[in-house]
Amino acid sequence: MADFMKILQQAQEMQGKFQQLQDELAQQTVTASAGGGMVTVEANGQGTVRSIKIDPSVVTGADVEMLEDLVLVAITEVQKKAQAAAQAEMGKLTGGLNLPFKLPF
Repeated sequence: MADFMKILQQAQEMQGKFQQLQDELAQQTVTASAGGGMVTVEANGQGTVRSIKIDPSVVTGADVEMLEDLVLVAITEVQKKAQAAAQAEMGKLTGGLNLPFKLPF
């Protein structure tokens, strides 16, 4: 029974560390850009977009499609960076264990 209690305690500690990791990721900032910096997107470590900056030279009514594509590329890239940052932090938490499930962020 002592082993079960030890496992339960370790699970609770891991849960606390996981929550701390989530809080830290929410405070991190990742940035990505597209079109040579014409569109820049900033997100937190969880992938939540915080801001989008668009160079005024891109804002013309003639090429809205290009602007839409640049915004999409920048958002996709920043989310990939956020996911990589989250996985790196989770790797620290799990000691490099290869977990058989996808993380919820």
